[in-house]
Amino acid sequence: MDMKKILYFVAATFLCLSCEDYLDTDNLTKKDTTSFPLSAEDADQMITGIYSTLSMAISNPQTSYFYAAELASDERFGGGGENDKLMQAIDKLMNSEPDMFKTFWEARYKGVFRANMALETLDNCDVDEATLNKYKGEAHFLRAFFLHELTEMFGEIPLALSTEPVNLPRTEADLVYGQIAYDLKQAISLLPAVRYNTVESGHATKWAAEALMARVYLFYTGFYNKTELPLGDGLGENAGSVAKAEVISWVDDCIANSGHGLIDDFRRIWAYSNKFTAPEYDFVKDLADAGKTWALDGNENQEHVFAVKCSKMADWGTITGYSNQYLIHFGLRADNGGEDTFPFGVGWGAGPVNPTLWTDWEKAEPNDIRRKASILDVSAESKAFIFGADKQVEEAGFWQKKFIGVRAHDGDGTLKNTFATLQWGRDDDNFQLGHVQDLPVIRFADVLLMQSELKGDADGMNKIRARAGLPSKSYSVEAIKNERRFELAFEGRRWADIRRWGDAAALLARQQGVAVYNRGLPDVMKAFGTGYAKRYEETKGFFPLPASEIDLSEGVLTQTAGWGDASAEYPGW
Repeated sequence: MDMKKILYFVAATFLCLSCEDYLDTDNLTKKDTTSFPLSAEDADQMITGIYSTLSMAISNPQTSYFYAAELASDERFGGGGENDKLMQAIDKLMNSEPDMFKTFWEARYKGVFRANMALETLDNCDVDEATLNKYKGEAHFLRAFFLHELTEMFGEIPLALSTEPVNLPRTEADLVYGQIAYDLKQAISLLPAVRYNTVESGHATKWAAEALMARVYLFYTGFYNKTELPLGDGLGENAGSVAKAEVISWVDDCIANSGHGLIDDFRRIWAYSNKFTAPEYDFVKDLADAGKTWALDGNENQEHVFAVKCSKMADWGTITGYSNQYLIHFGLRADNGGEDTFPFGVGWGAGPVNPTLWTDWEKAEPNDIRRKASILDVSAESKAFIFGADKQVEEAGFWQKKFIGVRAHDGDGTLKNTFATLQWGRDDDNFQLGHVQDLPVIRFADVLLMQSELKGDADGMNKIRARAGLPSKSYSVEAIKNERRFELAFEGRRWADIRRWGDAAALLARQQGVAVYNRGLPDVMKAFGTGYAKRYEETKGFFPLPASEIDLSEGVLTQTAGWGDASAEYPGW
């Protein structure tokens, strides 16, 4: 749907607008903008409504930016079964269907609309100034977050800054980034400077805004070859800039005052080290023996600067995004994911790991525990793994461990589809809805690495290396690139990193010719269309707008460059 239709649709779903406006009476049964929001409870409901759109995107993860960034990067293939063309097409920057990212587009613009509504109406609420500022700060942060993901994914996007229904064209990148910087600066100013664990888990903090500002600054200045980040005026026009020194001051503030820190053992960040699984999983049994298992989620995990909350409340009748659907998509394909591949669970087989990462990592850091903590080598850990299970394609025997279903045995030895059945007492043992662990979007280790990159020193980088048991290194561009590659593997940032560093085309081309199995038979990754490097040059790494949005805009929206001809259509293996 075009922007006008997006705004009308969201208005209808977010507020129940009265059909009795022609009567000179108060509407006592429905809320509209004359009666909502007015109270503190109303304000809280309004902000909760913005956060809920985060789960909307997780409900159909393969249309999301996180998913696309993972599969498009040089570290993972598309995978899935022979008919899962969407997964494979994303990896190759090709098209599998006209509306391949429609669900994500709608979810993010619903979030933008709800943030706009909040910022237009929160002043009507009878709340104290500190509470009002906190709500406004959260709305600014979330709008910036949504716009940031949209513009990294699609390039120039419609910049909707009010609830007025307007059919908007694409907006030049400088203005979009100026608005993102404006919103984040507002959030930094408005959100309280309190330790992260005093804030309700999953809510935006001043520290998350400071970290996101650094992320946005690094991508914008690197990708667009700039020295400063534009600063908007809140009305869609630029009115200044954000310099590197100011970004550094915010990152320093986050590190010094947020209360966030590094978990003592890298393996404890990831769910496979949970207290039910760890005693039987040799790789982390030492943690279980020492009574130091998974650091859990939310405020119990000091590395989560910002995370999308998941819960055991998911069901098919409400929203599947209450569970972490990425774990299903990135799980081992059918006939695997059982006792023979314990503790890792079954799923759709998306995103097999490029073995080049495994070999590059071993060569660069042979003693780095993070390699085996991040990557499952089935030849060593799951010798009964079945290649070609359920017609799996593009697999090389390596899978990521960070976002994958994790199983556990209950007291009588029964293998549970998800450890959450035991950890949180979910009533059923549903392998599709039972993945409760959160999706961390910004991790404290990333903040330390951004600090090192911005300052050009090794302090933050070496704190992370020390946690991994590795010796210190002097700062260099190559060193920070490697550290980000290894520490943050499979966390959704590699794609942005290789794009902003100007490395994407060459690194993507390395995928061609890599040995894989297709349907259980040896094969190699091959070129489709114009090939990996050429497709990147044609698209600059931006993805296509949903075709139905362009049609409904009646020509106001235009398609992303590189996506308009037959060479972009993925034919499948």
